[in-house]
Amino acid sequence: MDRELVERAMHGDEEAFDDLVGRIGDSMHSVARRILRDTTLAQDATQQALLDAWRNLPTLRDPDRFEAWTHRLLVNACYAESRRERRQRGNLRLLEREYADPDAASRVAMQDQLDRGFRQLSVEHRTVVVLVHYLGLTPTEAAERMGTPPGTARSRLHYALQQLRSALEADARPAVARGTA
Repeated sequence: MDRELVERAMHGDEEAFDDLVGRIGDSMHSVARRILRDTTLAQDATQQALLDAWRNLPTLRDPDRFEAWTHRLLVNACYAESRRERRQRGNLRLLEREYADPDAASRVAMQDQLDRGFRQLSVEHRTVVVLVHYLGLTPTEAAERMGTPPGTARSRLHYALQQLRSALEADARPAVARGTA
């Protein structure tokens, strides 16, 4: 991230902030969509995180950490959206299917199994999986962006992956019994 651009934004330069948003906005929305599994909620969380970033930008201590800082704001906004949606609807709408290759039946089935497993994860567990496996962060970097100790992030990642494996194995057992796997 361009330190000079961040510093200009920190001093109230809206054009500099707009440029920064142009660089990271799509990535932030993509991360939010993967965490929340809902495009509308992801848009709301992304907008809230960017609004929080603009409002709190003067408090940013290290301009070189702008991207990590905004991701932390995004994770917090995703948590807030998740809580709000749960209160309003009782359940999160966690399954939005987007298949790159709808003709590949086995890929669709595997994606469906993963979605079912992913749906069972808590927001905290989904968040660490997205940050580590989608963004390619280390568990320590994910912990920093989530505002948790590294051990907590590693533990959440371990249990999330364990839950996903269990869900896949549970889905595979009936298919094997039917002879369709």
